[in-house]
Amino acid sequence: MALRQPCTCSTHKEGPPTVSNPVIVAIDGPSGTGKSSTSKAVAAKLGLSYLDTGAQYRAMTWWMLSNGVDVNDSAAVATAAEKPVIVSGADPAAPTITVDGVDASGPIRTQEVTAAVSAVSAVPEVRTRLVGLQRDAAAGAPGGIVVEGRDIGTTVLPDATVKIFLTASAEARAARRGGELKAAGSAQVDLAATREALVRRDAADSGRRTSPLAKADDAIEVDTSELTLDQVIECVVTLIEEKRAAS
Repeated sequence: MALRQPCTCSTHKEGPPTVSNPVIVAIDGPSGTGKSSTSKAVAAKLGLSYLDTGAQYRAMTWWMLSNGVDVNDSAAVATAAEKPVIVSGADPAAPTITVDGVDASGPIRTQEVTAAVSAVSAVPEVRTRLVGLQRDAAAGAPGGIVVEGRDIGTTVLPDATVKIFLTASAEARAARRGGELKAAGSAQVDLAATREALVRRDAADSGRRTSPLAKADDAIEVDTSELTLDQVIECVVTLIEEKRAAS
């Protein structure tokens, strides 16, 4: 099911879920679809915990680069995958991530990490290690959690209460990423190059043998190309509230 307009469902009541009825929300999709902004806002609105699994893969990649591991040597990456201690904070208003006790929130967003994360993420031992952490986080969230990534609904949490798959055209995604880069201080942004980089990342994530980027059969697809962030957030919140009301 693809939604190309804002949800027009019945009005929901915001507020944290009860412990007896926890909700686990899986939000998947490629880069540039508004996944992180949507996931954090939805978790905050509904009083849920939040987990950015992409940050965990970036943290693993940053550790590999910082410790001299050749990220293109899958055997070396596999051997080192158990070594870093990665801890993710669950507050959607101020998500944190540490590696061996060091705040990695800034370092994991560098271009060097971005260029290497697909190679590291494709190593089965890395995915096994981090999927375990992700499942533990979901199981330990008493009121529920919003988990964002690329394989949450298909691999990490296949029994999630609600599964959302965000999509957007490559052009819309490139424009958004360009805006983010400008906001971060980049003087010039090549939108064509940004689009090509996103398409390459999609191909790498969708084509890997272990836990590829894919839409779960029972996920609701939301095309965000022509929607504002607020519209996407409202749509996802409404879908979750309807599911909770029916359960």
